[in-house]
Amino acid sequence: METDLRKIKNIARKKEDQNWEFRTFLKGYSTEDLDLIVHSINDRVLSQIDCKNCGNCCREIYPSFDLQDLQKIAQAMQLSQDQFKDKYLKTDKEPGRFVTKVKPCPFLKNNICTQYENRPKSCQSYPHLDKSDFVFRLIGVISNYEICPIVFNVYEALKKEIKYD
Repeated sequence: METDLRKIKNIARKKEDQNWEFRTFLKGYSTEDLDLIVHSINDRVLSQIDCKNCGNCCREIYPSFDLQDLQKIAQAMQLSQDQFKDKYLKTDKEPGRFVTKVKPCPFLKNNICTQYENRPKSCQSYPHLDKSDFVFRLIGVISNYEICPIVFNVYEALKKEIKYD
């Protein structure tokens, strides 16, 4: 199980072409079959990696907020929605969504989210490997491969599981 972020980034660079080729290969798989395999691998990997020891997603990705997320966290921080937006967010390209103005996430302190109980749904479900339709989210998986040790280890285990050379 690889968790060293420097090693993961280095391996990601070396395997970039292979990862794109593997993505193409996976397009031929049944969505349901692939989901079962990925969910099983994800469960194994998640049992061995504690996100709170990493926090790299909070340093590398702009969290996405919908209006419900914005309302919840603003209220928890005792700010109006407008105050919260002005201070922390900018409009995303997707209508009705917002992202943080800066990276790393302004709520990250010592690899822990200071708003953990109120964090946006996009953060709660990251890295999204437990969701259905894995095959339709492969571009995101490849993007997250060098950011998240969970994604890295799941993708590498998937190559072995389905005997991809």
